[in-house]
Amino acid sequence: MPKPVREAVRTTCPYCGVGCGVRASLNKDESWTIDGDPDHPSNFGRLCSKGSALGETLGLEGRLLYPEVDGERASWKTALETTANRLGAIIERHGPDSVAFYLSGQLLTEDYYVANKLMKGFIGSANVDTNSRLCMASSVAGHKRAFGADAVPACYEDLDAADLVVLVGSNAAWCHPVLFRRMMTNKETRGARIVTVDTRATVTGAAADLALTIAPGSDAVLFNGLLVHLAEAGAFDTAFIDSHCEGLEKTVSAARADAPTPETVARKCRLPIADVHRFYDLFARTARTVTCYSQGVNQSATGTDKVNAILNCHLATGRIGKAGAGPLSLTGQPNAMGGREVGGLANQLAAHMGFDDPADIERVAWFWHAPRIAGKEGLKAVDLFRAVTDGRIKAVWIMATNPAVSLPDASAVKAGLEKCELVIVSDCVAATDTLAYAHIKLPAAAWGEKDGSVTNSERRISRQRAFLPPPGDAKPDWWIVSQVAKWLGFKNAFDYGSAADVFREHAALSAFENDGRRAFDIGALAALSNAEYDALAPVQWPARAAPGPHSPAPETGARNPARLFETGGFFTPSGRARFVPVTACAPVHAVSDAYPLALNTGRVRDQWHTMTRTGKSPTLSRHCPEPTVAIHPADAARFGIEDTAPARLETAWGAAVVRAHVTAEQPAGTVFVPIHWSHETSLSGGVGPLVNPATDPISGQPESKHTPVWIRAVKTAYRGFCLTRAPLDLSASVYWAVTREHACLSYLLALKSQDGCTLTRCLTRWASDTFRCAPNDLIEYKDTALGLYRAALITRGRLDACVFLSATEALPTFQGLAALFGQSALDAASRKALLSGAADTGQADPGRIVCSCFAVGVNRLNEAIARRSLKSTEDVGALLQAGTNCGSCLPEIRALLADA
Repeated sequence: MPKPVREAVRTTCPYCGVGCGVRASLNKDESWTIDGDPDHPSNFGRLCSKGSALGETLGLEGRLLYPEVDGERASWKTALETTANRLGAIIERHGPDSVAFYLSGQLLTEDYYVANKLMKGFIGSANVDTNSRLCMASSVAGHKRAFGADAVPACYEDLDAADLVVLVGSNAAWCHPVLFRRMMTNKETRGARIVTVDTRATVTGAAADLALTIAPGSDAVLFNGLLVHLAEAGAFDTAFIDSHCEGLEKTVSAARADAPTPETVARKCRLPIADVHRFYDLFARTARTVTCYSQGVNQSATGTDKVNAILNCHLATGRIGKAGAGPLSLTGQPNAMGGREVGGLANQLAAHMGFDDPADIERVAWFWHAPRIAGKEGLKAVDLFRAVTDGRIKAVWIMATNPAVSLPDASAVKAGLEKCELVIVSDCVAATDTLAYAHIKLPAAAWGEKDGSVTNSERRISRQRAFLPPPGDAKPDWWIVSQVAKWLGFKNAFDYGSAADVFREHAALSAFENDGRRAFDIGALAALSNAEYDALAPVQWPARAAPGPHSPAPETGARNPARLFETGGFFTPSGRARFVPVTACAPVHAVSDAYPLALNTGRVRDQWHTMTRTGKSPTLSRHCPEPTVAIHPADAARFGIEDTAPARLETAWGAAVVRAHVTAEQPAGTVFVPIHWSHETSLSGGVGPLVNPATDPISGQPESKHTPVWIRAVKTAYRGFCLTRAPLDLSASVYWAVTREHACLSYLLALKSQDGCTLTRCLTRWASDTFRCAPNDLIEYKDTALGLYRAALITRGRLDACVFLSATEALPTFQGLAALFGQSALDAASRKALLSGAADTGQADPGRIVCSCFAVGVNRLNEAIARRSLKSTEDVGALLQAGTNCGSCLPEIRALLADA
C-alpha cells in the first residue's frame, strides 16, 4: 500500500446500510487509497468488494459538472432562478400538490432534511418520497404497527452473541457481506447456527446449517406456523407478554387458521416436513436468536404482514432488546434510516412525527415557522409517478436516484417523464436514463466531496466527511435546495451556512416537545459546535439531552451500543407492543399460461443500484459483467433456452433481453434477474420495465420479487465481444452489455443474420460502420467454415478497437487483450498475435474474478489449488489473500476446492 502524504480522512462508505467506516488517504502520486476504518464499530476495518474498490470510482469521467437549462450550460444564478420561477408558476397555477420531490437513500441526512422541510413546510405538499420506499417501507410500517415507532431494537453486537441467526429474504453474503462475516465468525468460534429462508439457492444458504427454499410469497405462512409451534411448545415468555404486549390471542388464532400444523406449512411453503420441524425446534429452544430480514421480505405486496409475522415470534418469546436476541432489519441503502428520521417518506413528518396526529403537524409548523405546512400524507413512490404520467403532477424534482430504471413498470415512468411539464434532476453523473428527460440539470457533489451524516441499520449516526474538492460547479444537495428555497421567498428559514447548521436544527427538532414520547431523539447533539460536529464519533440514537419516561438513556461507548425494548417502553398509546394478526395472501398477480414463470429480482455481489458508481470500477465488473436470467434446467428445456445464449423475457408490463444462465440452483418455475443494468449499460437488460407495479396497501412498497413472466430464446448468428476506447452504437445488435476495463470499454454482444449477406461482406461492413472507419483500415481474420470473424482497428500504431465474433466456436477471454489498450503503440509481436487472442501482455489471464477485494480470478485460484494441493479456504487465503477480507467469495472458493 502506498504511504499516504497526510493523515487519513475518516468517513463512511456510500453503499449499503451496514454503514462501514472507511479511511481515505492521499498518496504521493495524487491517487487515493480507501481502506476500512479499524476503529469504526460497524465494521472494525473490514470492507466488502464494493467498498474496497471505492478508489476506482473517484475519477471525473462521466460527471455532471455544470448546471444546464433546456440543454444549455448555465450559471448557478440562472439555474436557481429558473428552477424557482418555473416551480413557483406551476404551484400558482395548479396548487402545491401539482409538484413533487423524489429523493434517495444516497442523500445525506442534512440534504434530506432541507428537501423535506421545503416541500412539506413551505411549498405545502407532502408529495416528497424516496427510493427507500422501494426497499425499507414495509419494515417501517411493521415497526410502527408493533412498536408504535420505526425503531430497530437490535444491534450488530447481537450477531456476535446470538446462538441462532435466521436470515429471511436476505442474501447477506453478497448484499451485507461485512455483517455476514460477523455471523460466520460467530458460527466458527462459538458454534452459532445459521438458518436461511429464501425463494432460491444463494451463496448465503450454501454456508448455512439449514437452508429453507420456500415457495414465493410463503414467508408469512412459515412464521405463522412458527408462532403456533411456539404456543404449543410452551416457548412463550408469558411474563414479558403480560407486562409489555397486547393482542396475542387474536394473533395466535389467525396464525392457527393460516398454518395450523407443520404439515400445512410444509405443503404451502413446499418444504420437506423434516426441515420445518428442525427449524421450529431450533427457534423454540434457542433463547439467543436474531432474525435478520431484508428485501426478500420487504419487497412484497404483503411485505408489512411478513414483517409483523416475524416480529410476532420475537415478541411472543420476549426475544427483543436482549444481547444476542431480537429482530434486525438489514437496510439496503447507506442512509435509508436517516431519511426516515427527517420524514423523507410521503406519509411522515420530520423527527418521527406523522400526519395522523394534529399535534405533530402543529408542532412541526411552529418549530419551522412554516407558512403552509402540509396537513395530509402525500403520494408514495409508485403512485407519485403514476400522477406524473396522468398529469396530476406537473413538476418533479429528482435527487440522487434513477427512477426511470429502478421503479417497477419503468417504461410507464419514462413515458410520464417524457410529457411532464418540468423535470428537475440533481445528480453527480452526466448521463442516466432519468437525466435524459431533465429540463434542468443541477450538478451535485459526490461521495468524498460533501460533508454530512448518515444512519445505518443499527441506528448508528456516522459522519461522511469531504476529502476531495467539488469539481466544476458541483454543490452539496442541501445547498442547492436551500438556494432554490431562497429564490422562492423563504430566505430566513433556509439561511444555512454549513451542513452543521442543518444538523443542529434537525437534532433540536428531534428533541422538541419530546420528553421520551418519540423514539427518535438526538437532542444531546443539538448544541454541537462546528468543531464538535466535524469530529463527531459514530453514535447511536436515542441520544437524549435528558432521559424520558419511555426509554433509558443510551448506553455509552462505541463498543457497547444501545438496544431497545428489553423492559418494554413501547411507543404505542398503551405503552405495550402490539401483536398483529397476519393471514398469508397469494401474490397479486399469479402465474398463468400466458406468463408461466415467476420473476424474482435482486442484487449481484459487486454492483450497486444502477451502476452509476460501481460501473466505473473494472475490478467490480469482472464478477458478473452482464445482465443474466437464472433459470432451472427443466424450464430451460421446456422453453428452448440455451446456457449463455440471449433470451427474451416478457411480462404484461414490458420486455428485456439478457444472457441465460441455466442452473439447478434456481428453483423450477422461477427465474432471477439482477436489477443493475440500464439503457446506459445495455441494449435492453434493465429489469424495471418487466416488474409489476403492485404495492403493499400499508407500506406502499412495490412487489419486486414476484412478477409473472414468459421467456423465449433469441436467435443469433454471432456472439462475441468488442473492445474499444470510445462508446459504440450497437443498436443494430440483438444484445449488448458494456463494462469498463482500465484502458477501454468491453462490450459483450450478439448479432442476428442479415438476408443475402455473407459472413465476409456482412461483418466487414458491420465492423467498419461500428468502428467508424473505412473497411481497408481494418485488420481482419475470417473463417467461413467455422463462422469466425475477428478484426482490429490500429491507428498510428495504437489499438483503438477490436472485435471477436463466432457462430459456433468458443472465443478467447478478453482480459489479456484489454491490457493492450494501455500501450501507446503495439510492438510487432503483439500486432501479429492480436487476432489470435493470445497477444503476450506479460500478464497471466486471471479469468473471471472470484475475489474482487484482491482481484483474484478463477484461473489463478484453480492453478494454485492444483499446484499447491490446497485443501481449505484458509490455505487459499494464506497464499492468495482471497476470502480474507469481506468473505463474500468464500462460498465460490469452497466450490472450487470441492471440484478439485
